[in-house]
Amino acid sequence: MSRIQYHHCPLCGSADISRQLTATDYTVSKETFDIWECGACTGRFTQDIPALHDIGRYYQSAEYISHTETREGLVNRMYHSVRKITMRSKENWVKTASGVKTGKLLDIGSGTGAFIAHMKKLGWDVTGLEPDAGARKNALDLHKIETRSIEDLFQLEPAQFDCITMWHVLEHVHDLHGYLDRIHQLLKPGGALLIAVPNYTSTDARIYGRFWAAYDVPRHLYHFSPRSMDLLTHRHGFRIAARHPMVFDAFYVSLLSEKYRSGKDSLVKGGLNGFRSYWKAWRHVEKCSSIVYECKIAE
Repeated sequence: MSRIQYHHCPLCGSADISRQLTATDYTVSKETFDIWECGACTGRFTQDIPALHDIGRYYQSAEYISHTETREGLVNRMYHSVRKITMRSKENWVKTASGVKTGKLLDIGSGTGAFIAHMKKLGWDVTGLEPDAGARKNALDLHKIETRSIEDLFQLEPAQFDCITMWHVLEHVHDLHGYLDRIHQLLKPGGALLIAVPNYTSTDARIYGRFWAAYDVPRHLYHFSPRSMDLLTHRHGFRIAARHPMVFDAFYVSLLSEKYRSGKDSLVKGGLNGFRSYWKAWRHVEKCSSIVYECKIAE
C-alpha cells in the first residue's frame, strides 16, 4: 500500500510541522495514525495516509453513514432524528449566501443524496458529485436522484453555479488545492461556497483528545482550525463572509467519542460533554465542534 508522508504542511506549505498525537481508526481498520500540526497556519493533518488509489477500503463499513444511511446504534439514530432540522439550516445557509431563492447548486461529496433531493424539491437545479459508487446507487434507490462521479468536477462548464456546498467533505480530499481552484472557476460572480468541516480547536475536541471522533483517521486527511481555514480560503481567492455553528455536531461527536473512550454507549457522559461544547459554541462560533464557512470570491 502506498502511503503519503508530508515534510511540509499540506495546507500552507510551511516546514514548521510537528507530531501532536496518535489517533485510532475505530470505524474500519483499528490502525493508528499520527496527527501533526503546522506552527505557521495551525492546521493539522494525518501523517502517512493511504494514497488516493488505496484509501477506498477504509470507507468500506456498514457504519459509515454518509454512504449507507444506517440507523444502527445510538449515535446513528440520533443523527437521523435531527437531520430534518439540519437540512433546514443548510437550506437557509444556501439561500442567504447565494442571494437567490432558487438557482443552480453543486454539492460535492453528496453521499446518498438526501441534501440535493431536498433542494431539488424546493426548485433548485442540482448536481451531485460522489466518489463512492455504492453511495451513488443508494442515492438513486433511496431518493430517485442520479449523482455523478467525482471526476466530473473537472468536466463541468465554468461560472455556472450560484452555490457550491461541501458538507464534511474537504477534510477527505487528497487534491485539496486543485479542488478549491476548480470551485473558484465554477462559481458565478456573486456565488457562494459553503464548507462544513470539523474544528479541532472545539471544546469537545479538547475534552476527548485522541479519542475525538472527528479526527476519523485516516479518512480525515486534514484537521482544520478557524485560522487555517482563513488562510487556506484566502490562498485560493476567497474571503470568509460568515461562520455558522453546526450545533448538533457537538452532541453527535461527543456521544461517539465517549463510546471510543469508554468502549460503550453513554448517553449521560457523552450528552453532558456535548452540551458543554454546545454552550461554548453558542457564545463563540470558533469553539463549535463543526463550523460552516460561508465563502465568497475575493474582489
